[in-house]
Amino acid sequence: MVAGKDVCLRRLAKGVRSREVQFNRFLGNAKVTTARVIESWSEGTVAAVEGRHVLAIQDTSEINFATTAKRRRGLGEIGHGNGRGVLLHPMLAADAESGSCLGLLSGQVWTRKGRRTVSHDLRPPSDKESQRWITTAAAARPLLAKAAMVTMLGDRESDIFALYASAAKEQFHVIARSMHDRKLADGSGLYVASEAMAIIEQRAIVLPARAQRTERVALLDLRFGAVELARPQTKFLRHLPKSLPLSLVDVREADPHAGIEPLHWRLLTTHPVTTAEEAWRVVEWYKRRWLIEQFFRILKTQGLRLEDSQVATAERLLKLVAIAAKAAVIALQLVQARDGRDRQSVRIAFDADEVATLAAFNRNLEAQSKRLRNPYPPDSLAWAAWIIGRLGGWMLLRFRPVSPARRERSPKWLPVQRRGLEAQWHALRCAVYSPRPAPAREAADQP
Repeated sequence: MVAGKDVCLRRLAKGVRSREVQFNRFLGNAKVTTARVIESWSEGTVAAVEGRHVLAIQDTSEINFATTAKRRRGLGEIGHGNGRGVLLHPMLAADAESGSCLGLLSGQVWTRKGRRTVSHDLRPPSDKESQRWITTAAAARPLLAKAAMVTMLGDRESDIFALYASAAKEQFHVIARSMHDRKLADGSGLYVASEAMAIIEQRAIVLPARAQRTERVALLDLRFGAVELARPQTKFLRHLPKSLPLSLVDVREADPHAGIEPLHWRLLTTHPVTTAEEAWRVVEWYKRRWLIEQFFRILKTQGLRLEDSQVATAERLLKLVAIAAKAAVIALQLVQARDGRDRQSVRIAFDADEVATLAAFNRNLEAQSKRLRNPYPPDSLAWAAWIIGRLGGWMLLRFRPVSPARRERSPKWLPVQRRGLEAQWHALRCAVYSPRPAPAREAADQP
């Protein structure tokens, strides 16, 4: 899946019917369970988190599979009931300082079984889908035992009083974007309290590109302060503390551009925030949440195209989604590692047997050309990215940048994807690898 950037069994089999049948049988094997696949997600992650401040990022994505009235494939409703599919709620581990993806930790994959008839407010937390935020965090905590610090990140769906309350018990921190104008212990409202806070500082930050938004720089006003949330008035939460002390970090655009939705984050966190630098640090950590959005894009649209799958039953689709999630996170790690600046170990994504297989592929690829050699250390993830890129149809153009100000000694590599260039591929290779005259020497280099 990683090399082929696809989950469609027919396309992966490349017309070989036996391969397609074999993988279908694998998905249908009763010994292969979704729970066991999810359990295997963390096999390389546990060692990678040791000694780091880990951002444990959660989110939920709907995987929409095509169905008809006569062919529901056993799938439940998603969205507003106008589609059918699977829900995926993973937890992704990232290094708080570098933003490097360390792998998957835990999560859930499910499809709904009909519509609920009991009102949301009348159901206990254990009977609500929102409970996934707490159960996933609890399942991941033993896997993060060797981390120096753990901070759970979530969007507005994770604004859950019980999640904040569980932080101290599970020994992790939480940063969540506020969704509710919560009541405070003194009877006032959270949003009134945030408006009353003075602007402490202004700073420009870069907002990464998203599906409907290009990358841009936003000038933000910073407010922060201590707040104490009152426990929601429901009988199901009476076992929790009557109030919880948290920190509120409020950032909003000072001068938003016309036609662009202005950024406004109210971030609730268990981290103590007493200075502007601590507040900006919370904002920077929250920005790392977009890593999981990139993971979902690789899984669904810009990589594996999971929603194209024609696997016939919900049981097999659940397994396929769990397997594809692991492939997507490896692809994300390889993307981060491909330029060699991310010095992650190859074992963060591959076990010993897989590394041995990659080494065999590497020898075969290098044997095809005396000129082309893997430029990265064999224990690095960049080394694996070079191999898998070549297997997936990428050509790496080797060149030496020439700059009067800075003389580059080591060669650089520019990846070029073969897909879509099949007709011109031979000509491109000839143009790249044909003998060329040496570049003119710079004036500064003349004797």
